[in-house]
Amino acid sequence: MGILEVKGVGKRFGGLQALGDVNLSVTESTVHAIIGPNGAGKSTLLNCLVGKLIPDTGSVLFDGKSVLGRKPHEINQMGISRVFQTPEIFADLSVLENVMIPCFARRDGAFRLHAIESVENEKGLQEKAEEMLADVNMLEKRDMIASSLSRGDKRRLEMAMCLVQDPRLLLLDEPTAGMARADTNNTIDLLKEINEKRDITMCIIEHDMHVVFSLAERITVLAQGTPLVEDTPENIKGHPKVREAYLGEAHV
Repeated sequence: MGILEVKGVGKRFGGLQALGDVNLSVTESTVHAIIGPNGAGKSTLLNCLVGKLIPDTGSVLFDGKSVLGRKPHEINQMGISRVFQTPEIFADLSVLENVMIPCFARRDGAFRLHAIESVENEKGLQEKAEEMLADVNMLEKRDMIASSLSRGDKRRLEMAMCLVQDPRLLLLDEPTAGMARADTNNTIDLLKEINEKRDITMCIIEHDMHVVFSLAERITVLAQGTPLVEDTPENIKGHPKVREAYLGEAHV
C-alpha cells in the first residue's frame, strides 16, 4: 500500500463528470506526477485530496487513514501540505513572520495571524523557521516584506512555510507556473534537494514537461477525469497515445 491511496474516486458538478473512477497509488519517498490537458480533472482531484472538495464516490487514504470528511487544517496536521499554483503567502508580513505562522498552525491546529505578536517568546519556533529559510536559501531575506520578493523567491518562501510543518506528503500544484526558465530550473533543484534530504513524498501537478521529466519517478496521465495510463517517465515518453494527446513531438 502506498502512503496515498485513491480508490474509485468520482466527482460530478451538475451534469459534468469531473472525475470518474480514479485510482492512484503514491509510493512513499517517491515523486509522482499527474499530468493531462486543461479540464482533465487534475485540480479537482487535488482538491479532493486536501479536503476542499468531497468526492461523490470512492475513498482517499493517507497512511491508511481516510481523509474524507476532515477539514483542511486537520488533513494538514495528518502530514499533508499543499503548494498552490500561485504562491499563497502573507504579502504584508516579513519573510520570517510568514514562516512563523504555520509553525504555530502545526502546533496549535489553526493559522493564527495574531500569533506573530508573541514571536519573541517563541525562540524554539523562531529558530526552526530560520532553519527552514536557510534550507531554501532565503535566510538573508528574513526581514524583507514578502510582497517585494520575486516570483521565484515567493515560491521558495512558500516551500519553507510547508516544510516547517514537517509534512510527509507534499502536494504541488504547478510549482513553476509563471516562472522564467532560470527560476524553473532553480525550483527543480530545490525540489530534488528537499526530496533527497528530507525524504518527503511528493505528488506534482504540472504542465511543464521539462519539470515533470526532471523530477518524477512515476507519472499518471488523466484524460477527461479518468486515468489513461500510469508508468515510468521513460515509458510515458514513448506511449503513442500520450505523445499524441498530451506531450507533442516537440516536448519529448
